[in-house]
Amino acid sequence: MTPQESSYGTVTSIVGSVVEARFTRDVPGINNLLVAGENGEILVEVALHLDSRTVRGNALTPTRGLALGAAIKDTGETLKAPVGTETLGRMFNVFGETIDRKGSVDAQERRSIHHKAPGLMERATESEIFTTGIKAIDVLSPLERGGKAGLFGGAGVGKTVLITELIHNMVGEHEGVSIFCGIGERCREGEELYREMKDAGVLDNTVMVFGQMNEPPGCRFRVGLTALTMAEYFRDDRRQDVLLLVDNIFRFIQAGMELSGLLGLMPSRLGYQPTMASELSALQERITNTAHAAITSIQAVYVPADDLTDPAAVHTFSHLSASIVLSRKRASEGLYPAVDPLQSNSKMLTPQVVGERHYGIAQEIRRTLASYEELKDIIAMLGMEELSRDDRKTVFRARRLERFLTQPFFTTEQFTGMPGRSVSLEDALDGCERILNDEFSDFSEKALYMIGKVDEARQKARKATSPSDQDKDKGEDMNSQDSDGGEAA
Repeated sequence: MTPQESSYGTVTSIVGSVVEARFTRDVPGINNLLVAGENGEILVEVALHLDSRTVRGNALTPTRGLALGAAIKDTGETLKAPVGTETLGRMFNVFGETIDRKGSVDAQERRSIHHKAPGLMERATESEIFTTGIKAIDVLSPLERGGKAGLFGGAGVGKTVLITELIHNMVGEHEGVSIFCGIGERCREGEELYREMKDAGVLDNTVMVFGQMNEPPGCRFRVGLTALTMAEYFRDDRRQDVLLLVDNIFRFIQAGMELSGLLGLMPSRLGYQPTMASELSALQERITNTAHAAITSIQAVYVPADDLTDPAAVHTFSHLSASIVLSRKRASEGLYPAVDPLQSNSKMLTPQVVGERHYGIAQEIRRTLASYEELKDIIAMLGMEELSRDDRKTVFRARRLERFLTQPFFTTEQFTGMPGRSVSLEDALDGCERILNDEFSDFSEKALYMIGKVDEARQKARKATSPSDQDKDKGEDMNSQDSDGGEAA
């Protein structure tokens, strides 16, 4: 038997997307890629060794047309992804094939998606803040450079807009690249995101990788590793900071759960795969910072039935350094980005990392907003007149803080007509501190809504045509505090 013939086996079982094959010699290794079908269109990844001659694998493509007794070839290699600057501005599937109808990519190199995480000696040991230029995130839920942040939000609260803005700021401020990975994405959402990023002008510094909802679980399970392999090239070879956006990390766990059941493995608690912790760690541990550059990840996280004790949520939380919660209530009030300041948090928000001043301002903002939430019931029932002088001041500060934490985005200029703003961390802290010190108590809330630096409120106030108009706005502002307070409660 020649070496070429020894790489061929025979299909012995086909159950959905699980394929078993028997090899007479040279049994393929775990994660090896097997090719079957008349034109080699069926790809199978080896998952288990059943005995010394039989392997069981998960199909990465539909198995239509595959029959028992058909020949199957061991390629001797694992799944590989194209890497290089040629991938920028393009859209790929799990195999590294373009799906944007712009022709193939002539990448000089392809790398295995199964790569080990950087060793401890290669990682940076100091915690560093990753500034986004978005006030609500930088002040209250600062991201870690080389860390992982969870983005919790349903449909229609501005998640896609926030992701697009983060990509825009990454390109503009950090001179890095962005990689978007859609795991279990709907085709419609992927197409919309692609079009929005193209219109916003950020596509040329972005790579998009999709494993869509209609594809086999094996494909959805590996698409995250394909995107991560592309990101590692820019971090390790080009020494550029990379922003990796994953939507949705729960779909990765779900795909692994489907595969585990199909492969015949005994499920653990609530039906999840027994290897969930190690599979998630293999993906998450590769997202880190080195001495030269970092991969910073923002991951959308779906919580099943809003149960934070679900094993998928628990294992995901253990890897996150920041949690950003988007509130539908805030979005309905027009407060964009709709980041909930009381539910969002970050492990970086400690005096040792961000400094005493930043920590103190963030804590005071939370105390003020929490007090306002408690007073909303009283305002709804009795009105503002029944509040004490100190409580009224708290309400005025909270409402001005809420509006100052809004921000016009560059990627929404064509819809809102307002030029985008990117605010440095120092300017954001300065604005919050001055509002807490009642420096802007005489300004209307409208002056603080959708601005960048806090001094822009003065420019807005100067645009008033006359002092009488200013008094009129102030009166309307006081009336809106009564009515909005009741509605909010």
